[in-house]
Amino acid sequence: MNDNKTHAAPRTGGPVTRFAPSPTGYMHVGNLRTALYTFLTARHGNGTFILRIEDTDQGRKVEGAVDVIYATLTETGLTWDEGPDKPGDFGPYVQSERMGIFKDWAEKLVKEGKAYYCFCTEERLEAMRQAQVAAGATVGSYDRHCRDLSPQEIEDNLKNGVPYVIRQKMPLEGKTSFDDMIYGHIEVDNRELEDQVLLKSDGMPTYNFANVIDDHLMGITHVLRGNEYLSSTPKYNLLYEAFGWTPPVYIHCPPVMKDAQHKLSKRNGDASYQDLVAKGYLSEAVLNYLLLLGWSPVGEQEIFSLDEMIDQWDPARISKSPAIFDPLKLRHINFEYIKALSPEAFLKKAKAVIGPELLGEIRDLPLLCKNLQPRTEVLGEIPDMIAFIGEMPAYDNELYCNKKMKTDPATALQALKALLPVLEGAENWAPDAIFAACAEKAAAMEKKNGWLLYPLGIALAGTRSTPGGGTDLAVILGRDKTLSRVKAAIEKLSV
Repeated sequence: MNDNKTHAAPRTGGPVTRFAPSPTGYMHVGNLRTALYTFLTARHGNGTFILRIEDTDQGRKVEGAVDVIYATLTETGLTWDEGPDKPGDFGPYVQSERMGIFKDWAEKLVKEGKAYYCFCTEERLEAMRQAQVAAGATVGSYDRHCRDLSPQEIEDNLKNGVPYVIRQKMPLEGKTSFDDMIYGHIEVDNRELEDQVLLKSDGMPTYNFANVIDDHLMGITHVLRGNEYLSSTPKYNLLYEAFGWTPPVYIHCPPVMKDAQHKLSKRNGDASYQDLVAKGYLSEAVLNYLLLLGWSPVGEQEIFSLDEMIDQWDPARISKSPAIFDPLKLRHINFEYIKALSPEAFLKKAKAVIGPELLGEIRDLPLLCKNLQPRTEVLGEIPDMIAFIGEMPAYDNELYCNKKMKTDPATALQALKALLPVLEGAENWAPDAIFAACAEKAAAMEKKNGWLLYPLGIALAGTRSTPGGGTDLAVILGRDKTLSRVKAAIEKLSV
């Protein structure tokens, strides 16, 4: 074993954290939350944030998934200091490229009597499990059959090429304990711990073993992960103890739940980060929402820039309770971010979701966006909000009824007949000019503006909910389409 692989090289500075995803598809929101919390822990303490790709499970690896990980972290601003594309002194940062080191560490434990060769066949293990279950066990566990083989038996098996795994020798009495920043002091009876496999028969390390080796060699000081790993942590600590290493600070996060009974899960088709962005949620808003999904700030502030997150981060404020994914809360936060966009930024984002066909029908895009921005919660809903621009929907004349405006189909017919010559004679087809001409006509008729303009909005959009009032819609649609739709409305009301 190389001397430089015996202990982690010294690091200076604050916390050293790692985000270690498996490249198995899109970025699940729970994984992104873990990345965020891990990033914030490093940045708040002026430490180091590492990206490590754990790709040892080649069967589940998805082509292009590593690129998805890079893109997601980059889009959300979770920049890493070391990783596959940012070499440091502690690489490689792709687990499959580190395969040569794990067998050495497993063999070291065997030589020290802290692990052992297990030659049990799959057939024997399966028969053992079935017998245990038949005897009332809920889950079968290894019976330590090979734990005390004689040196001669071991030598003969190795010489004859009998396949083996390497298992850790768990203590048979006493307790193993650890402290978690969120869940406090936890201890387990060692008799409950199975002699876990460290190295599989194909020479590949198990997830638990590779994790501990990599974390130590990379100098990781704080490990943040889901609380489903709480039960495995005693096994991790016994490995640290076997090697004589100091374990990291553990911070186990509550699960992200769809509801009180069901976890959010990629396997169940629940929304990934990519799904949310495709629907029109801003990456900054998604990140802000995930911050609050299991963590509570001091005070009432809800909207945080990434710099503010770093400044206020305290992992001790992570909740023990499961975090329920609330789509309405996410919409609210996204709405706040959309409202805060500059007009130019919103126009650019809106233009991207409207599409070229409908864009060709819009005569004043800046005016449309000015009206859309305070009404838009999710960008992906814009095409439905403005579908009337391309094609007038079928609608019932009862839409003209409005108690506040004192309108109904009869008054709407009267109003539109009065408006048509005003619109036909408008020389300046701009919002203020059209509104002024319509207001003048309302005054001449001794009517309120709404009495005249509410029917115009219905006539132009065929819906109560519109991005702007009637005169803005006229400018957005253009003179020809406006006059055509007003004439069609008059005809519809005259039947």
